[in-house]
Parts: sequence; C-alpha cells; structure tokens
Amino acid sequence: MTHPHKPVKKKLTASVKHPSKVLIGWQEWCALPKLHIPAIKAKIDTGAKTSALHASDIRPFHRHGELFVHFLVHPLQHTEKYAQVCTAPVVDQRTVKNSGGHKELRYVVTTTIALGEMTWTLEISLTNRDPMVFRMLLGRDALKGHSIVDPGKILCQGKFNARQLRLLYTHHGHKDSHFT
Repeated sequence: MTHPHKPVKKKLTASVKHPSKVLIGWQEWCALPKLHIPAIKAKIDTGAKTSALHASDIRPFHRHGELFVHFLVHPLQHTEKYAQVCTAPVVDQRTVKNSGGHKELRYVVTTTIALGEMTWTLEISLTNRDPMVFRMLLGRDALKGHSIVDPGKILCQGKFNARQLRLLYTHHGHKDSHFT
C-alpha cells in the first residue's frame, strides 16, 4: 500500500514508440532527395519556428512567370569539398530572426526530407549559415507531427563515418562546383 503523502514512482521507459513518428536527438543525419543531397547533419531546434539550409550564391530568376532560385549547398560541416547546385521554386519570402536576433528576408522553398525511415515535405529558408556549426537547422514547424525529440540524445537515426560520406557523395557524382 502506498503512503497518501508520497508520490508513486512510475517506471519511465527510455524509448518512445509511436508508429507514425520517428525518435530523434538534438542532431541527426538526414537527406534532401529532391535537392540531390544524400546526407546533411541537421541541428534539431524546437525553439526555432522555421527550418534553415545553408545556401550561398542565391540567385533568383523567373521561369514561365514563376519565381525560382538557384543556390549552392556545401552539405558537410567543416569542408567545401562537396557541393550541390540546386534549383527550386520559391514558395515565399519571409522575414526571419536569425540566431543573433537580426531580422533578414529569406527565400523559402519546399522540399522533401528523409529522416530515418520517414519522408515528408517541409518548407526551408535559405541563408548563409557559414558561421554556424550545422549546415541545416530543423525547426518545430518541420518536426510537428513527424518526430519525437529527445534532447539528451544525438544521432538516433544512425551515423556516417568519413569513408561512408565520401562513398555516398562520390556515388551521387558530387564534386567541387560553382556557378559559371
């Protein structure tokens, strides 16, 4: 019998199982298949509303009356060895407050993310994340309904070593590239 003034201790389980959600830590490897990015490490940031992708050489243009952007992504941290030139239609331009508290107008594109066994569509803003450690930030709008975040864990959905990344990017035909 329990004492009426003491809380009942319940056993907590470390793993959460939900058939339609993936368990993730505060950083995870993911892929952006429609942008031909086979692996990019993302920081999971539930404090950020919007997701962000490191992009440089962002160049807007019109095709059949619709606004598009060309941009360059160096998906791996601490190196510019691999690059991917991307093109995507612009779904919005938004003023976003960056980590320094400054507001900036960003292009927003829609793409597909693959994280663990799940794939879904997300909106992602394009910005220069060079000073940041992670090339991609996943905000709460992208995570909502798709994931359960354990901030005490990292890389719940797997890890890549340098050899695996080199093979993955070589297989996808990535190399140093820039706009001409």
